[in-house]
Amino acid sequence: MLAEPALALVVIARDEAPRIQRLLRSVAPFVDQMLVLDTGSTDATPALAAACGAQVHHAPWPDDFAAARNTALDLAPARWHLVLDADEWLISGGEALAALRGQPAGFVGALQFHEQLGPGETPARSWMSRVFPGPLRYAGRIHEQVPHRLPVQRLPVQIGHDGYLPARLATKRGRNRLLLQQALAEQPGDAYLWYQLGKDCGSYDEHTEAEAALARALALAIPAAPWWPDAVVRRLFALKQLQRHADGMDLADVAQVRCAELPDFFFALGDLLLDLAAGQPQHAAVLLPMIEAAWGRCLALGERPDLPQTVPGRGSWLAAFNLGLVLEGTGRPDEARALREQHPFPPACQPV
Repeated sequence: MLAEPALALVVIARDEAPRIQRLLRSVAPFVDQMLVLDTGSTDATPALAAACGAQVHHAPWPDDFAAARNTALDLAPARWHLVLDADEWLISGGEALAALRGQPAGFVGALQFHEQLGPGETPARSWMSRVFPGPLRYAGRIHEQVPHRLPVQRLPVQIGHDGYLPARLATKRGRNRLLLQQALAEQPGDAYLWYQLGKDCGSYDEHTEAEAALARALALAIPAAPWWPDAVVRRLFALKQLQRHADGMDLADVAQVRCAELPDFFFALGDLLLDLAAGQPQHAAVLLPMIEAAWGRCLALGERPDLPQTVPGRGSWLAAFNLGLVLEGTGRPDEARALREQHPFPPACQPV
């Protein structure tokens, strides 16, 4: 009888021919087994996966992400499972994955994801649990999670993800929205599902729907929830888009203690206040110091990649650029220049 693999990559995929080999080739040197569960591809996904050395199995799509992932996990018994999607790939840290072979499966591993958002957008960073001891399984029709009581250990592994690029979002729109609505019909009090619905609506600039879902999520959840600050930031953006500045300021007052260490919160607050000042210039004298204080707080906090759902630059160059605009507009160009020199844009992120 063959020994159980120590580390298996497990993927569910459908019509991922442009991406599946990028994932598999990036991970192959560091795992003992790769399994792809194809859920109904009409393109070359299965053949391309097999060409990379993956075991390919087939199953009909069950309208349930947890069910599909658990089927794939059952087909790949291993001491450790690495769960990734076809629109993700390993950027760095393969050695840390390979080192799991010598470790007992007594924790859940979190990886740092770099979310590609589109042309001109700064990638977002988030930590997600994607390395699991073999017996663990998923729950949840969509935005599924693995229930467990094990410690979570952050591994020095970076994963790229381009599933939020505009072309990719268009293909997911109907599928994800339907599953979210089905899940909420079954669990209307699930704050996390409302948060995910708000994110989904916001991705398509459906600001009214996004704000309503995020408001529901924040009302149902406890502030200690790890996604709560990100929901606040996203709701502040939606309220700005809807010109509901007073509601945004009320939300900021409620959230400021929980979000006191998050530069993204103060970045969104400064953005909301600047939009208010632009629409009500008669109040600019009062609002401009508040805007300066918000973006100044971003710079004081600095970059916080250790926190979930942070966007690079909101604690440095993006905040400095915005604050520089205010300084220039209030007759302080030398201060603006010095600030931007202190916090320069990375070469790949230069403003147009």
